[in-house]
Amino acid sequence: MLSMALVGSLLASAPALAGEAEAETCLRTKVWEGYNDGWGIRTMTSSEIAEGKTRNYLVTLYKGNEYQIATCGDDNVKKLDVLLYDTDGNVVTRAKEVNREPKIEFTPNETGTYYIVLYLRETEGKKKDAGAAMAVVYK
Repeated sequence: MLSMALVGSLLASAPALAGEAEAETCLRTKVWEGYNDGWGIRTMTSSEIAEGKTRNYLVTLYKGNEYQIATCGDDNVKKLDVLLYDTDGNVVTRAKEVNREPKIEFTPNETGTYYIVLYLRETEGKKKDAGAAMAVVYK
């Protein structure tokens, strides 16, 4: 389990844009709440995404661990999707709902490399991009 000081430094990333900061705040709350249930953080990141575009993240997931891929979009997000792909390009699993905070739960049968894909399907207003944050937690 990571020390609280290390977790704080992981969560305090470079200065974020307004939308990213909103998404990060939402996600930090989820991550901290998860510690009470025994979840540890594997990775956390945020970025701006244009409507109809993706952000892709490469991650190794280990057999024997349970994982949650939690996401939060800023208030301009109407539909955010999160998908997990294997290295052959096959969808392994995806969020059941497409909204501002989609989430995946996954337990790999074997250790492997995967791609997490955040897809901004739709924004709320005239602005066609939004901030989105993603964390992989495990136990």
